[in-house]
Amino acid sequence: MDQILLNFLARYVILSEEEQNVIIDLAIFKSFKKGTILLKEGQLSKDAYFVLQGCIRCYYMVDTEEKTTAFYTESETLNPPGVLNHTPSEYYVDCLEDSILIVASSETDEELFAKYPILEKLCRLVSEDLHSKSQIAFDNFKISTPEQRYLNLLEIRPDLAQRIPQYYLASYLGITPQSLSRMRKRLVRKAS
Repeated sequence: MDQILLNFLARYVILSEEEQNVIIDLAIFKSFKKGTILLKEGQLSKDAYFVLQGCIRCYYMVDTEEKTTAFYTESETLNPPGVLNHTPSEYYVDCLEDSILIVASSETDEELFAKYPILEKLCRLVSEDLHSKSQIAFDNFKISTPEQRYLNLLEIRPDLAQRIPQYYLASYLGITPQSLSRMRKRLVRKAS
């Protein structure tokens, strides 16, 4: 598990052995069962999540209907906005699969950053990367048709089509499960 985390971090910075050990010592590996709600709307959170194994989902409740906005799988990080601006969450986060996560608390950041400045740089680089990827994904989503969104998902994240229940995928794509089913059938016929 430690190596998965260190490989991810190596994409951003080169850490000394001491810095790697500090991160491993701090890392809080937690197991969560499928269906566990990690964050609720209105709840304050100090935690960010790094997925070592499993899948977590973000969703809003709109008129008693869940609207899925994101999925996070292995080697992906979720840092809810409320962690940074100390506001209640506007959405829910739950586990779609049994998951092993690193749960990092913002409370320990200040002293760590003072002692290990490279960790502050690392957090900044990861945050910038996440923001950039989120912006690109949002832009692509806004300018695409549901079919283009689905094809894009299959190209960029083919694992999700196999791992995520159809009704969550449909919600994420902004369509009904029935529309997704019809779209899949139409695409299969096209490919034949």
